[in-house]
Formats: sequence, C-alpha cells, structure tokens
Amino acid sequence: MSGTREPALRHVLTHLLTPLLMCVGMGLAYLGAFASPEPHHLPIAVVGSGPEAKVFAQTVKDKAGDALDVRTLTSRSTAVDQLETRDIDGAYVLDAKAPELIVASAGSDTTVSVVQKIFTPVAAEQGAPLKVTDVTPTVDNDPTGQGLFFLLVAVSIGSYASVAVIGGAGAALRMRTRALLVVGASGVVSLIGAAFAGPVFHLAHTHLWGLWGMTWLYSAGVLLIGVGLHTFLKKWTTLGVMVLFVMLNFTSSGGIFRPELQNGFFAGLHSFWNGAGYVEGARSLLYFGQHDLARNLWTLVAWLLVGAAMITVAGLAERRRGTPAAVEPAPAHKHKREAVHDQDQEEEMEEAVGV
Repeated sequence: MSGTREPALRHVLTHLLTPLLMCVGMGLAYLGAFASPEPHHLPIAVVGSGPEAKVFAQTVKDKAGDALDVRTLTSRSTAVDQLETRDIDGAYVLDAKAPELIVASAGSDTTVSVVQKIFTPVAAEQGAPLKVTDVTPTVDNDPTGQGLFFLLVAVSIGSYASVAVIGGAGAALRMRTRALLVVGASGVVSLIGAAFAGPVFHLAHTHLWGLWGMTWLYSAGVLLIGVGLHTFLKKWTTLGVMVLFVMLNFTSSGGIFRPELQNGFFAGLHSFWNGAGYVEGARSLLYFGQHDLARNLWTLVAWLLVGAAMITVAGLAERRRGTPAAVEPAPAHKHKREAVHDQDQEEEMEEAVGV
C-alpha cells in the first residue's frame, strides 16, 4: 500500500512546484514593479519667457534631481502640442495670479497624479490656486484610463489559457493543425476583447476595428510562442507563459504605472515587451491621433514573428522525433503510461485556466 502512495505523493509534490514558483514570481514581479512608484526622469515643461522662466525651471530641477527632466517652453500652444505627442507628461504655465498645470490624463492617470503633487505646492507658495487643464481626457466610461490595462489582462488570460489546451490536448495533432487552431483561437479572443472594449464597456468610442486588429496581433503572438514552447517545456509551459505574459508583461505594460514611475528593469522592458506595445498602441489609436502607433504595431508584429519562428522550430523538432499524429496506436502495455500522460495534460490545463 505504501508503495502505491509514494508515487502519488511524489506526483503531487512535483505539481506543487508550479504554484509555489508562481507565488514567488508574482510577488517579485508585482511588488518589484508597483510597490514603490517614484518618478525617474519624468519629462515636464515650464511655460514662460525670459530669465524668470529659466530660473524657475532650474530651481524645480535642482530640488527634484534625477526625478524630473525639466525643459522650458515659450508658449502654451507648444506645451499642448508636446503633451498630445507624449513628449512631456505635464506643463506648468507661469502666472503670478493664475498658474496653470496642463496634463493629458489619457496617457496615464497615475502620472498626472504625480505631476499634480509636484506643482500644487509650488502654486501654493505663490499664494495662487492651481488651475488644472486636461487636454486629452479619457472617455467617460473609463475615467482612470486603466480599462485598457484590464482589457490586456482579459485578452492575455484567454490567450495563454488556450495554450494549454492546444499544446496539451492537441499534442497528437500535427503542428500545422495546431497553428490553424492558434489562428482561430486568437481570432475568437480578439473578438471577445473588441466586444468588451466596444458595446459592453464602451472603452473605445472610435477605431474599434483597429483595436480589434491590434488585439488579434497580440493574442496570436502569445499563442504562437506558447504553443511552440509547449513542445519543449511540456508541463512547465504554464509557468513559462506566466513568466512571459503575466509577471513580466502586465508589470511593464504601462497600464498602471508608466516607465517614468518604475525602476530601470521594468522601464526597460516597457520599450519592447508585447503588453506595452498593446496598451500604448491602444492609447495612441484612441486618444493621441495615432502618434507613435506604428512603432507599437511593429512591436506586436515582432512578437508575432518570434511566435511563428518558435512554432516552426517546434514543428521541426517534433518531426525529427516523429510527428505525433503519425504515431501508430500504442500496444496494450503502454495504456497505463498514456493514462498518466493524459492526467498530466488535464492537470496542466486546470493549472493554466485556474490561474
């Protein structure tokens, strides 16, 4: 009896490694990215002319140190233009009687809060109330602008959970068939995402089909990479895609805190990770006149191409070992081993969907 229990216990303990490693990874990623947001080279402008504006800007810079990158602009219209092209995150207009802070909250509500905290005391020292003007607000249905981040979460879960199904339950299928399933699954996930963004929660009042196309690019990239990795990682695929598309992805996307409020590691990931490409691309499409949209689209395309390469390499590796779909039916003495393999696949899918 004890001989039967020992393999079962070892089986359970082996599978417990995945959630425990997820716990450690999620803690390190989320707390590392979100626990202590501080500005790092946050780009802001002081609007004014003459020596007074330059002295004021230098004073702000001296007090802030590396937290702020301060520039001077001579006109309010120039400041608005730079906010709409996302070159700066805030502009303080000098005026002894009515100072004004210009922001674009569609870029990041948390960044706007930080900029307001910086300049509200400055205006108070002048003895004047601070007027805050938002030149690029979000839609009324998404007042914090974080709806796009939670859309990323929903689409990501639908995508990486599908990896376990296509890679695990579909392991007996040829890679070409699995690739077609990836195209179909990502198409369905992207339609669900578009429904959430449009008629369900009204996050996107315009360019809904453009957002759908970006969602498909993102989802297909996740699925291709995940299914390709499954050939090599097997039961560890869930942990692998969690690291790639949750721990490192959500935290560096800019959906909660933009890179100027994060440490160098997550700020660096933001420049090329696919979640950042999706969130920033959606912001560019919906709010900022498609400025910088092309760069974010190329980020998503690059991840899609990596996925295509990954699934191609996986297909070649499987062909070298013998294509799963071409394998002859197993003899009777292998049925027990296959039953264990099927159980592992079911547990892998449960872990992926449960997470």
